[in-house]
Amino acid sequence: MLEQDFHAISRQVDALLKQLRALHAENQHLKQQQSNLFAERDELQRKNELARARVEAIILRLRALEAQS
Repeated sequence: MLEQDFHAISRQVDALLKQLRALHAENQHLKQQQSNLFAERDELQRKNELARARVEAIILRLRALEAQS
């Protein structure tokens, strides 16, 4: 009976280790994905700020042209 219990526990430990490795790999993948998304967000925010500044400059020029007329 003890040998059967030992083998059963050994199989459970092996299954837990396998699951642990899979979860670790998934966690690493998710961290990398999160990092990529943060970088993409930062780049999009930068581009959005540049576009906003350009639109504001265009509006100021249009107002100046309108005031000259």
